[in-house]
Amino acid sequence: MPELPEVEALRDFLSVHALGRRVERILPVAFHVLKTYDPPATDLAGHQVTAVDRYGKFLDLTAGPLHLVTHLARAGWLKWRDPVPAAPPRPGKGPLALRVVLDDGSGFDLTEAGTQKRLAVYVVRDPAEVPGIARLGPDPLAADFDRDRLAALLASERRLLKGALRDQSLIAGVGNAYSDEILHAARLSPFKNAGRLTDEEVTVLHEALRTTLTEAVERGRGVAAGHLKKEKKTNLRVHGKDGEPCPVCGDTIRSVNFADSSLQYCPTCQTGGKILADRRLSRLLK
Repeated sequence: MPELPEVEALRDFLSVHALGRRVERILPVAFHVLKTYDPPATDLAGHQVTAVDRYGKFLDLTAGPLHLVTHLARAGWLKWRDPVPAAPPRPGKGPLALRVVLDDGSGFDLTEAGTQKRLAVYVVRDPAEVPGIARLGPDPLAADFDRDRLAALLASERRLLKGALRDQSLIAGVGNAYSDEILHAARLSPFKNAGRLTDEEVTVLHEALRTTLTEAVERGRGVAAGHLKKEKKTNLRVHGKDGEPCPVCGDTIRSVNFADSSLQYCPTCQTGGKILADRRLSRLLK
């Protein structure tokens, strides 16, 4: 799933390639992708792209008075086309969900792999009209997201730390992969109670949160949209690395499986050597 660093890199990429161009036409290919109908997507045509912004994991392209807001969900992606194919796309063929064509013949496709179709596109007059954006918590890379703000957010939490970090209404933009990376950098267990961190643990978590995301954003800056997935996977330290050695201590990275996802962690670095059990069976193996 694209998370804050990848969406920020896409924002940066579109700012270079689409800013100042006029939208020639919008071609919805998959019926499910458009979540709004007023104003219609066709109203974007003829307007110049004046801004590209990010809200958490949402990408926002401003064209005239309208906003084309996209959430890529788990299997969605943006594929740049230069030029866009001359033949019109065929509905129901392949992963293509929506195509945007610009006045110079370039543009981009929004695609989605797999059978679970969750890619969402909204055409609105104000990004705040998108329910997911309206519910977002603060951006962890914002200038005012300091250590005390994180402490205040976590103070009343009773959930596991892993779940709290992934909650978009608490902190915007962090998903399954980067929550694993942040917790590994902070040397904290994913099963630790989020509201019971010590002052020192909050300080360390804040530093790991900001540093992990900032470094990922910087690595993605200037990378072509088509190479961002590979760049992310290459630089992950624990997420998706089950069975491999921890890059810090050499212990074997372990995995905890849930119904539709999994997390990875290092026992030595994060849980005092304890092996966390499969959540479908029990909470902890002691």
